[in-house]
Amino acid sequence: MPMRPMKFLSSSVGTKVLIAVTGLAFFLFLILHLAGNLLIFVGPEAFNSYSHKLVSNPLLLVAEAGLAAIFLLHVVKAVVNFTANRHARPVGYAMKRWARHTSRKSLASTTMIVSGTIIFGFLILHLITFKFGTYYEDPTHHYRDLHRLVLEKFSHPGLVGFYVLCMTIIGLHLRHGLASAFQSLGIEHPQYNRLIRLGGVVLALLIAAGFAAIPIWVYFVGTR
Repeated sequence: MPMRPMKFLSSSVGTKVLIAVTGLAFFLFLILHLAGNLLIFVGPEAFNSYSHKLVSNPLLLVAEAGLAAIFLLHVVKAVVNFTANRHARPVGYAMKRWARHTSRKSLASTTMIVSGTIIFGFLILHLITFKFGTYYEDPTHHYRDLHRLVLEKFSHPGLVGFYVLCMTIIGLHLRHGLASAFQSLGIEHPQYNRLIRLGGVVLALLIAAGFAAIPIWVYFVGTR
């Protein structure tokens, strides 16, 4: 008799599948978000126009609600999975050093719950700083001048350093998360596993570097 959907999703295997699916969904969002943010290199007109079209889209609230649900489900299931693993292997589990482990453990894989917690906190601060930050009006088009706010915030070296550090942590989280997601979904083969892991590293590096490049460029070039 097949397992009922809700029972499966609450099982250990189902939990890992949900973590994988929600993680990949959020990764796709990061790609789209980065693509839009990179318009800051084009100039204020392109960046502000993109921002205005995005926030004026009537489907934005639906998309944001869906994204929030995906993110929270990912967080909850990740905590459940971490707690279950701790209970299953309580003796010495938290004290094992990743560098000495005989399996494919890495710094990224053994600190997922830590990096995830940091990312959660960063996301809240990011929303407060930009989405709900100071509203400057574009004098020409009379919509929000988000470009000005970005330049203002990233004129402070402390915030630039903080963002670059958080992007590095996000890169580490993605590095393990992408490969783990494919494994949880059964998308693996001895012939392609190394390629999948390498692809995860490259994609994580591109996402982290792309986002980190923005505050660095703004501080050294955009505000000059």
